[in-house]
Amino acid sequence: MNQIKKHPVENLGYNFIPQEFLPEGKDEFYIRFQQNPATDYRQLTKQEIAILKSNGNRSDNWSQVRVRDGIDILLIEECTFFGLVRIGKLEPYFLEFSQLRTPVGLYRSLIVSCDIGNNVAINNVRMLSHYIIEDEAILINVNEMSCTSHSKFGNGIVKDGESEDVRIWLEICNENAGRKVIPFDGMLPGDAWLWSRYRASERLQHALKAFTDQKFGTYRGTYGTVGKRTVIKNTHIIKDVKIGSDAYIKGANKLKNLTINSNEAAKSQIGEGCEMVNGIMGAGSRAFYGVKAVRFILAPFSQLKYGARLINSYLGENATISCCEVLNTLLFPAHEQHHNNSFLCASLVMGQSNIAAGATIGSNHNSRAADGELQAGRGFWPGLCVSLKHNSKFASFTMIAKGDYPAELNIPLPFSLVSNEVHKDRLLVMPGYWFMYNMYAILRNERKFADRDKRQEKAQLLEYDFLAPDTVNELFDALRLLCRFTGQAFYQQHQIIGSSAEHEQKGKELLEQQAPVVNQLEVYASGFENSHRPVLLLKVQEGYAIYKKMITYYGAALLATHLDQTSNKSLPAIRKLFEEADERTTWLNAGGQLIPEAEIHRLIRDIENGKLENGWLQVHAFYKEQAALYPTRKLRHALRALMEIRGFAAAAVDGPLIRELLTLAADIKSWIATSVYASKAKDYENPFRKMVYASTEEMEAVVGTLKDNPFINEQLKEAEEFRQKTEQVLAAITF
Repeated sequence: MNQIKKHPVENLGYNFIPQEFLPEGKDEFYIRFQQNPATDYRQLTKQEIAILKSNGNRSDNWSQVRVRDGIDILLIEECTFFGLVRIGKLEPYFLEFSQLRTPVGLYRSLIVSCDIGNNVAINNVRMLSHYIIEDEAILINVNEMSCTSHSKFGNGIVKDGESEDVRIWLEICNENAGRKVIPFDGMLPGDAWLWSRYRASERLQHALKAFTDQKFGTYRGTYGTVGKRTVIKNTHIIKDVKIGSDAYIKGANKLKNLTINSNEAAKSQIGEGCEMVNGIMGAGSRAFYGVKAVRFILAPFSQLKYGARLINSYLGENATISCCEVLNTLLFPAHEQHHNNSFLCASLVMGQSNIAAGATIGSNHNSRAADGELQAGRGFWPGLCVSLKHNSKFASFTMIAKGDYPAELNIPLPFSLVSNEVHKDRLLVMPGYWFMYNMYAILRNERKFADRDKRQEKAQLLEYDFLAPDTVNELFDALRLLCRFTGQAFYQQHQIIGSSAEHEQKGKELLEQQAPVVNQLEVYASGFENSHRPVLLLKVQEGYAIYKKMITYYGAALLATHLDQTSNKSLPAIRKLFEEADERTTWLNAGGQLIPEAEIHRLIRDIENGKLENGWLQVHAFYKEQAALYPTRKLRHALRALMEIRGFAAAAVDGPLIRELLTLAADIKSWIATSVYASKAKDYENPFRKMVYASTEEMEAVVGTLKDNPFINEQLKEAEEFRQKTEQVLAAITF
């Protein structure tokens, strides 16, 4: 049966911290008085007590109701007070927010051991217990709003007297909890990635757990808080929740064990029907319309909408999930998932991603156990009704066409299109698809994600450029694979036996020479799918050429931009730039921030060796240090890539070469802008798109005119400005 305990009513509101957990010489209010150190409260006068009683108010001990001078005692009606209640100045105003108007004061509420700020409006709060309410907050029609002495506010910590099994973990990336991390307020995507990836190091895992524990005390007695100007209305249950200023909560069903960060520049909101438990919301994040979230982190300016379900997952900055279900997943910033019938589980998706309707990306649903994983680089775009099998891994900017993919996939070719040719029972992969057929989308998304980055504090430097150290390294790897598979196809056609090195050498020879025989070969890949069916590579020659073209543009464009911004444009200074471009190193995507792998390993060693005494603060300082170094390192990476792809050494850098490279950068930039136009123009030329309109005029009225497309015009303008810039740079270089 239920254990109902009886206590004397005069004890209600006291003994918040159990006696055994009180430090020596402290009382139950010592934490509360640290949270609100104000001392300008006084006891009520006899006249004020009489007025309160006449207004239908009650208290078990009026001496424990304290007020500030300037309070209009008439603004307290039909309230019941227990414990120490401290009330700020109440004046005869009404507060207005979003067409809600309500008088300042306390009305028809049960208030237990709370601090209430100046000019607060509290009306019909049936239970308000152990909260600190700051100035000009509005609380209307709340059934229960309480805080326990062991409140953790969504952080995965353990309080005095609690066992380890009460600790909250986020079981991200894998359903079997093998990559679980401890959530904490301020956790960055890079933190979650670092903790979940390097599981083999027990010292690292123990250290990160210790960092989290030391960030928060184990002491009991912290009160819940509601920040200034926060509005809460028509909500059922709020328990153990810490709420920042300027938040807006309306019609929520249940909010429990949460931190809701919010401030005047980044207002967080929770809307009707939401149920959110064991989580942390970053500043500027939002949840609306029946959202269910359990064991979660919403990074700043991320949002959940329309019945979305987010469980055991981290949603990065500037990301949106609507309608669908996401479980056990780590999502880097700028993720989009909008449709009710999509399912994403046990995945690491590294940002700038979009999951379409009908996509079912699960773990134990299509493998033998709940221990599968999917890893996808930046720009992951599975199309409509895509079903994938775990384990699978995808290079950056992989697009997957509609289909039920029966086996695990490992697609190492970036910017490719993957499709399932069912009638011939084979997998098709087209390298460079984005560049050949959808330049509009890739450029628009790059710009869109950067424009939508509303973070006030950019704790990690997020890379939105589709050409960056991570993707360019993948392009180099893809070039070698295309050479190998092409050479292998040539050898097989001519019934010649050769090694992988010989295949790669022959393939490179054929592709570099653009030999006509390449178009006559059926080039098959190996290791792309866990099956015996063939994997056919499409348009290999075109893909190889366009990969090289984009690497050239990456290096030459960054060189042009750097020379435009630097004052020293002498040939020796330019040659020195190339000399400083050492070996092209491996880079990792650490939560949307690109960092050299060697630097990540150095950080891990420092953590393992106990050199980070300030824990997560120093980890976050590491991100900022790496962000400051990134432009220089990216430039060096780009110049090394340029030397590799064009086949020259730093000593060969002279005037004609610089002129050639900068002119080539301008030419490719113009080609990109033209490709953006051409890929969008197809929408206006395709008869199947035009057939739903009675005339061209009607179509343009509905979708706009091609010539007036602002993004296309912007790209064309940027290309022309870039060409002018390169010409000015060339004129300024002292050869």
